[in-house]
Amino acid sequence: MGEAGDRDWVAELREGGPATDRALEELRVLFLSGLRRALSGRAAADGALIDDLAQEATLRVLDRLDSFRGESRFTTWATAIAVRVAMTELRRARWRDVSLGGMAPGAFPVGLEPVDREPEPERMAVRAEILDLLRRTLDAELTDRQRTALVSELQGLPPEEIARGLGINRNALYKLVHDARKKLKARLIDAGLSDDDVRYGFGMPSE
Repeated sequence: MGEAGDRDWVAELREGGPATDRALEELRVLFLSGLRRALSGRAAADGALIDDLAQEATLRVLDRLDSFRGESRFTTWATAIAVRVAMTELRRARWRDVSLGGMAPGAFPVGLEPVDREPEPERMAVRAEILDLLRRTLDAELTDRQRTALVSELQGLPPEEIARGLGINRNALYKLVHDARKKLKARLIDAGLSDDDVRYGFGMPSE
C-alpha cells in the first residue's frame, strides 16, 4: 500500500494506462532519491549509474509484484529491492560489452561477457545451452521493438536514448523491456533452467 496505507501500488502498476505511467514515474523518482542516499560516498555511483540502477530496480519490482504481501509499506519493500539491486551491481560485473553483431534472424545479438575465462566443461555446456535458448527466443519470439529495446539496454544505452529511438516514452520502455524479459525467463523455465543455472553458467556469484 502507499505511505498512509491508502494506495494500492500493485493495482496501479498492473492496470496499465495513465495510472501505471504515474506510478512508474513516482517509483523511479523514489528509487533515484533512495539510491543517491544509499550510495553516497561511492566513487563508482555516478548519476548515470544511479539512473541505470533505478531502471533495473523498477523492472525487478514489476517482476516481483506477486511476492508483495503487504507486511510493510510498498515503498519500503520496493526501496529494499532497489538497494539490493544496487549492491549486487556494484559487487560484480554483470552482462557487459554487449555487441549487436547485426539483428538478422539467426545472428545472436547479445554477447555476454562471462566472469570466468577458462570454465570447466560442465559450465561450458550449461552456458552453451543458455546462449542457444536465448538466441532462438530473441530471433523467433520477441517483437522487433522488444528485441531492439532489450538489446539496446544490454548495450548500456541510456533509457532516454532508447525511448527516443523507438518513439515512445520512458514508462512505455519499461513495459517493453519487462515483457521481453518475461518471455526470455519463461523460455528458461520451460527448459528447466533457473536463475542459479544462469549464474553458474556465466561464473557469476549467487545473490
